[in-house]
Amino acid sequence: MIPQLPLALRWPRRQRFEHFHAGANAVAVAALHELATMPQAPWLYLSGPAGSGKSHLLMATCQAASDAGRAVQYLPLASIGNRAAAIRGVAGSELLALDDLGAIAGDRDAEHALFDVYNSARAEGSALLFAAEAVPAQLGLGLPDLRSRLSACQQAVLKPLDDAERREVLKGQAAARGIELDDTVLDWLFARYVRDLGALLDLLDKLDKASLAAQRRITVPFLRGFLREAGETPPG
Repeated sequence: MIPQLPLALRWPRRQRFEHFHAGANAVAVAALHELATMPQAPWLYLSGPAGSGKSHLLMATCQAASDAGRAVQYLPLASIGNRAAAIRGVAGSELLALDDLGAIAGDRDAEHALFDVYNSARAEGSALLFAAEAVPAQLGLGLPDLRSRLSACQQAVLKPLDDAERREVLKGQAAARGIELDDTVLDWLFARYVRDLGALLDLLDKLDKASLAAQRRITVPFLRGFLREAGETPPG
């Protein structure tokens, strides 16, 4: 049985191009804009470590393509059980984004399904967008022809923002909400909390609501108490 696919997914509010802080990834973002809006744009393969923004950019591309009137589908392969059936079940999209491609490595049926979808999309004039932590040659795929097809896509390697850039993004997002995050708070947070920008922005959302409800500024004691109550107590 083919699992229910997220064909009518409501793209998360923050997973848009305008909320992606490109840093050194401006060329990749421009290529994704082109892929979203221009049917003849080169297919793109994004690679990069966890936290570099791959899923964000795939969803942003789907949203931009949908806004341009194109039929889109997003397939998060790591969270799907029968991946071969899910891949074979996609149909009718002008842009198909496949996330977490490493999840099919070594799955013969899923690899062959993707190979077939790749060839069908090429014949039908659809567009494909891929994302994985590794480049095709290092993904562990068992099907040589699939590795070759994926390697033929335009390649973009994403670089995560460094700590200074993350700090500036957090400060800017906080200022836009009327929140002042001083350096002592950021020092404490970056020393003890995950540094993935998406997780940090989600935390800022929660802190904004909590500080408003408590009518308190975001200080180190407030942050420590909030994380403790949320069950995310960092050391120190």
